[in-house]
Amino acid sequence: MRLSGLLSFPLTPFDDDDNVDLDVFADHLEAQIAAGPSGLFVACGTGEFTALGLDEYRQVVNAAVTRAAGRLPVFAGAGGGPRIAREFARVARECGVDGLLLLPPYLLTPTPQGLVRHIRYVADATPLPIIVYQRANAVLDPASAVELLDIPTVAGIKDGRGDVDAMLRLVTAVRTSRHSRAAEFAFLNGLPTAELSARTYGAIGVESYSSAVHCFAPDIATAFHRAVRSGDEEAQQVLLTEFYQPFAALRDLVPGYAVSLVKAGAELAGLAVGTVRPPLVAATPEHVAELAAIVARGRAARHRLEESRV
Repeated sequence: MRLSGLLSFPLTPFDDDDNVDLDVFADHLEAQIAAGPSGLFVACGTGEFTALGLDEYRQVVNAAVTRAAGRLPVFAGAGGGPRIAREFARVARECGVDGLLLLPPYLLTPTPQGLVRHIRYVADATPLPIIVYQRANAVLDPASAVELLDIPTVAGIKDGRGDVDAMLRLVTAVRTSRHSRAAEFAFLNGLPTAELSARTYGAIGVESYSSAVHCFAPDIATAFHRAVRSGDEEAQQVLLTEFYQPFAALRDLVPGYAVSLVKAGAELAGLAVGTVRPPLVAATPEHVAELAAIVARGRAARHRLEESRV
């Protein structure tokens, strides 16, 4: 399965009793789908996969598949140790997802070959297409990236490291490997606030990216994506200056804000997604107020751009 375009990574809402709020989740999913992404990735990083129990995971994934109703592909996160990752993969398949995002293995830092063994171990237990999430302790080299082509269900690599030179080497190694699957293999930009690196990654052949901003300001996220696709450099620069760079600066102030600040943004937008689960910490009131101002600036910039092009 070749993914392209803007990808949505929905939040997992929790109510005041710390239960998954499926009603709010349904509203969130519908708003995400209406904004027109090319795929939904639920119970992944932004969806707090590591904070979910297996039963909660089943509820979230099943709700996403039901709500999507075939309108767009649904991928679910799977991760942890190899046996646990297999178990999440089994549940995801039972729920009817279109594929998996395989998150890094728990705690250990494997060699690239060890990582391939882990990926193969999970892939051997499910027929679902798998996107491998490269970040933190899960790092591939060109040889191991090419080896993934021999695992038929591994459909691509999502990069969350941000080493453009290293990513270029992976893309080049795969595309020039002469493997029968080389052309169809997907590469995704999965950096936090991926819009900041969208042009750079696009230049090395990684055009699809995940957007956390899509969770709380899909109008801004889709406007930026249109600008990238059309080559509108002025619109890109305006939105980067007025919204994305200030948002990323705020996000970088506190570890975990890549999720906490996104949840705060959804709350500002009127969606009762609740707080984050530990070990994440909620955004402070001061930072939430700053976020509201940044969103307002971003929307004002988007409106000015739209009016100037009428």
